[in-house]
Amino acid sequence: MGEFLDQLSWRLVGPHRGGRVVAVAGHPLDRSTFYFGSVGGGIWRTTDAGLTWRNLSDGFFRRPAVGAIALAPSEPSVIYAGMGESTIRNNASFGDGVYRSVNGGLTWSHLGLAATRHIASVRVDPTDSDTAYVAALGHAHGPNPERGVYRTRDGGASWDLVLHRGEDAGAADLCLDPRNPRIIYATMWQGRRLPWRLDSGGPGSGLWRSVDGGDTWEDLSARPGMPKGVMGRAGVAACAAQPGRVWCVIEAEDGAVFRSDDYGDHWERLSGQEDLRRRAWYYSRVIADPLDAETVWALNVDCWRSSDGGKVFSVFPVQHGDCHDLWIDPADPKRMILGDDGGASVTLDGGESWSSLYNQPTAELYHVTTDTREPYRIYAAQQDNTTIALPSHSRWGAITALDATHVGGGESGYIAVRPDNPDIVFAGNFKGQITRHDQSTGETRPVLVWPEETATAGEGRYRFNWTAPILLSPHDPDILYQAGNRVFKSADEGETWEPISPDLTYADADKLGSSGGLTPDNSGAEYYCTVFALAESPLAPGQLWAGTDDGRIHLTRDGGRSWTEITPADLPRWATVRMIDASPHEAGTAYVAAEAHKLDDFRPYLWRTRDFGANWERLDAGLEPDEYCHVLREDQARRGLLLCGTELGLLVSFDDGASWQRCQGELPRVPVHDFVFKGDDLVVATHGRSIWVLEDLPALRQHRPEHDVAPLHLYQPRRQVRWITDRGFPAKGEARRSYSLLGPVVVAYDKRQLPGRTETVNVPVGAGHNPADGVAVLYRLTDPGAAELRLTFLDAAGREIRTLTARPDDEERKPGERKPKDQVPPRREGLNRFVWDGRHGRGTQIEIDPPDDEDDVANLGPAVASGRYTVRVELDGQAAEAQFEIASDPRSHHAPEQFAAQYELSLRLWGMLSELYDGVNRARRARSRLGESEPDRQLRQELAALEAELVADEGGKRSIHVRQAALDTRVVRLRQVVAAAPPNAAATEVTGQVQAQLNQVLARLADLVERANQARPQ
Repeated sequence: MGEFLDQLSWRLVGPHRGGRVVAVAGHPLDRSTFYFGSVGGGIWRTTDAGLTWRNLSDGFFRRPAVGAIALAPSEPSVIYAGMGESTIRNNASFGDGVYRSVNGGLTWSHLGLAATRHIASVRVDPTDSDTAYVAALGHAHGPNPERGVYRTRDGGASWDLVLHRGEDAGAADLCLDPRNPRIIYATMWQGRRLPWRLDSGGPGSGLWRSVDGGDTWEDLSARPGMPKGVMGRAGVAACAAQPGRVWCVIEAEDGAVFRSDDYGDHWERLSGQEDLRRRAWYYSRVIADPLDAETVWALNVDCWRSSDGGKVFSVFPVQHGDCHDLWIDPADPKRMILGDDGGASVTLDGGESWSSLYNQPTAELYHVTTDTREPYRIYAAQQDNTTIALPSHSRWGAITALDATHVGGGESGYIAVRPDNPDIVFAGNFKGQITRHDQSTGETRPVLVWPEETATAGEGRYRFNWTAPILLSPHDPDILYQAGNRVFKSADEGETWEPISPDLTYADADKLGSSGGLTPDNSGAEYYCTVFALAESPLAPGQLWAGTDDGRIHLTRDGGRSWTEITPADLPRWATVRMIDASPHEAGTAYVAAEAHKLDDFRPYLWRTRDFGANWERLDAGLEPDEYCHVLREDQARRGLLLCGTELGLLVSFDDGASWQRCQGELPRVPVHDFVFKGDDLVVATHGRSIWVLEDLPALRQHRPEHDVAPLHLYQPRRQVRWITDRGFPAKGEARRSYSLLGPVVVAYDKRQLPGRTETVNVPVGAGHNPADGVAVLYRLTDPGAAELRLTFLDAAGREIRTLTARPDDEERKPGERKPKDQVPPRREGLNRFVWDGRHGRGTQIEIDPPDDEDDVANLGPAVASGRYTVRVELDGQAAEAQFEIASDPRSHHAPEQFAAQYELSLRLWGMLSELYDGVNRARRARSRLGESEPDRQLRQELAALEAELVADEGGKRSIHVRQAALDTRVVRLRQVVAAAPPNAAATEVTGQVQAQLNQVLARLADLVERANQARPQ
């Protein structure tokens, strides 16, 4: 079963718009190579200075959240990655320790320290790649002893905890003196995030120094010039340009940027600009220029730089903001890489220009939905960015930024699209913001339930979660719901609202105040005691299920007139009900996913009720103990098929939740926060790797345990729609990368080899994948042995269209010289996937002296018409058949009879080209048999002249450098015209003319060939 699930096909839709990056590094010798660590997407590398990025950690990292990265200066191929970000916002993911690569990131080994959970910094000794230091923050939501500074001297085989300040304070930053790596500075931070507050500061916080490589440490927090009182988070940087100079940005009552010129023994308070310490728990990074002792950088909402040693800072322009990490080349300060909430960007000219943030598919999405268009569009809200709408299929052949739009709302909201008018979109944001957006005009109008700005959850009349539920009734698109601490309903698109529930939360006053700590942070992320999940039964109007972030579930069956609490007895108090799914099959059945990770409880919590909440049963048996869950839904087509989005990916249950298996395949290890079923697609919103679509959902729905042992099983293919697509001007060649000019956009493609196959496919770079351009046929083989596999496609009347075969080693077998290679279906043990291009097979080709360019004479068969078809798979006496549909683009205005005429004319032209190439072959064979007598030379000249009427330049080339168009040029051009769309009258008329000319030439050819045969010596 695991093999079956791993072979299902996923495609990345996008957006290619970067998500939060808190860890960056550059190669000290290769100016074009840089790395970044995504907080939900693993490690990425560029070898072209940020033009393109490629993931390096997929398949190696168990968890995707990267908090720190460092290359060994003495051996840059050695890389350390610390997992779990230390910017502990409300949606932060935790990690599993440290990984190491010794080959530039191509492979990785896990080095332990899993219990550290959140790592803030990794530093490598500049002279010894086996000596490294780790600043481990530890658990973000509770106490744990595995906090502090760790050291390894054997490449991570063993670790020593060299600085420890108890179970409540961890290490937040770490730096080695560039001139003497035995001098180490570390900041310790006592901070904790709970669902309703963030506390920063405490007796465990402070600045420490070691002068013996970490063996012993001394507290610098009370040295002369340091701030008095409790410290919070701090960042530290030692200066390479001036011995003894150290900067520290400190969160405190009298916080500021501080500088020491004697290795930390004495300090001077410099810039006290508040903007340098805003949201100190989220930033607090300072970076020293490697060559200029007066230049220092501070990262916060903006990127700040000082050129007077830290007295005055000014904003340095960058692309996004919310800046977290900056690496500066020690030899060239103009060469840098910056990590912020918008991704990672590279500069080679000191910030005059930066590489794009729109080439990284690391977006963190909260929720996802689709509309009723064909092809449908996908809607989601991206963390620290806008909402975004993307097509499931792009007319440009790849889904690019050109296809994307925003639809109101903001970074954290739900989105609801009217099914009867998909131009109208309702989108949310934190603090209950909601807008009505009209995609036809671009107009966005706020339609808030109660537009009152408050600093804390307890101040206002209502309170809304960071990601407050919004939904349109599946029974009436005029009914719009939004949930705060109460459920609200509008029947006029937000013009007026009415509460239809009481406060459904515990409304605990202790959990409605300020975020706490030295630097209050009341952005709305800590608003608590709110409704977090809301669902209306698709079978029963007015039946609403509501779950709260403080651990309660209620149900109304009368549109909100009365509510009943139905909280499961074993749902932990203060846990968050992440998602409720009302069953599409039974009105009394619902599924619940809850979690309590911000209470330091990482266990999965899944329930189902079949009796409107009177009784609940747990569905999380067998799940990993630290894989908390975000969403649980039942398939709309197959009762009992459940899917669950977790912090580590996607799980599937074929037995109504009794057991679970990982449905991963090409989907990366990444938090899955939401997904929706859309026809034959499963659309998944990840929190760190953008949006993915499972194209093989029909096979998942059809799979049964007995299929795993059957000698041959064929899954019914999904319906294929021939979407209108502009193919542009594709480039050719053997290079790894090619480009296609598609109207207003250029798309790059990389050649990638399919797993377990010899063939390669073109994968768009920096763009989303369109659906498969053909009919995907999935079949399982238990033991293919040495038998021949046959795939046959038949039309509705049972007539054979095309048969493809595969024998052992066929995939490796190369065609003859200048022969086009035909498709070979896979015949591996287990699940096989073959995409039929919907065409007839190749027609007659030029066999004698074919042209160098195989495309010129490939003579591909025409695409079949829309309709019903059958595929038959045969192997060693076993056979299976399945029917499927090929449909025309529903947006097309052509009538069915026009498509039928197009197909008939395509078949006719295909046959004409086969006749033409057969004539070329006969002419060349005849010429080859002639001798050197004068009559033979004369006859050879006549055959050559006639052949020139069939093909250009005597080689089958359709070059523009010819004196007169040959018949093959005319036929091929007609095929192109007819293939593009149903033909007009002129195309049919010209086809008739060319057919008549071809018949005349072939008749003359027959006479010449007969003469050549008679002239041949007996």
